Order: sequence, then C-alpha cells, then structure tokens
Amino acid sequence: MRIRRAILEDAEQIAKVHVDSWRTTYKNIIPQAFLDGLSYSKRIPLWEMNLSRPENYVLVAENEHSQIVGFADTSKRAENVHPNSLDLTSIYLLEEYQGQGIGRALLQELFAYYKSQKVEKVFVEVLADNKTKYFYEAFGAKHLRDIEIKIAGKLLKESIYVWNLREDRMT
Repeated sequence: MRIRRAILEDAEQIAKVHVDSWRTTYKNIIPQAFLDGLSYSKRIPLWEMNLSRPENYVLVAENEHSQIVGFADTSKRAENVHPNSLDLTSIYLLEEYQGQGIGRALLQELFAYYKSQKVEKVFVEVLADNKTKYFYEAFGAKHLRDIEIKIAGKLLKESIYVWNLREDRMT
C-alpha cells in the first residue's frame, strides 16, 4: 500500500472511490434512491475542483496495482472560524480495503501534515449512525456536539468531533 499526495489526474479514480464508498458506508442511513443517483461523472468535476484548490490537502492510498482504493481530504470549511484549525472533510476507503490499516495510515499522514502546518485543532463531522465515528474516537477525537442535517429529505444527526492537537496525541 502506498500513501501519496493526490494530483489532478487522480480525480477520476477518487470520484469512483467516493461514490462506491458512499454506497456501502451510508446504506440504510441515507435514502437508497439518493445513493443510487450518485454518479462518477458528476463527482469527477468536483474532485478536479478540489484538487485544483491550493488550500486543499488530499491524500490517496494505492494498492499494489497503483489503483486508488482510498483517499483523505482536509481543508478549512467556510463555517470554521477557529484560528489555526482545519477540518478533516473526508476519508473514504473501498469496502474491501477497510480494516487493513489503510485508514490509520491516511490519518497518520494527515496528522504529520497538521503538525507541519502548526494546526492546533482539527474538526471532523460524521453521521451519528456511521460506525466510522468509532474510528475517530479510537484515534483520540473528542465529541463536541451533535447537529441535525438533511440529506435527500431525511433528517439525520451529525456528530462533530475535535482533536486539540496542543493537548491531544493521536493514538
């Protein structure tokens, strides 16, 4: 497994991982019609834009065949008003690659980046019904609060977690 910084040419493979992982991760959480409506072709321009923004830091995980099987993205959300902070905006792996330490490797690379940038706080938002919240908790993220969001007409609870990097250490 290889972790590296994403480049613009990775947009198509990242889009595929994004769509495929949403369909498995959010099955029975987000309405199925919404998940069925996701498309690679609509996600490619989104990832081309994300990869073109200098303030975004995107990592990919490649398998032994140089195929992207996971990615992580960090930037600062518009609503984040905290100085010296960033948001872990996404981390996704294809289902068949989960549980192999790839998510941990991506997260460790992100934390090395945060350290190099002197980031003091990192926020991550995760649907409360998504088991990934336990992954973040295992790495020291502290539950901050819950909010309600709507996806495809369904009201969902989203949990916001934070790492205080001046105080916490990632496990």
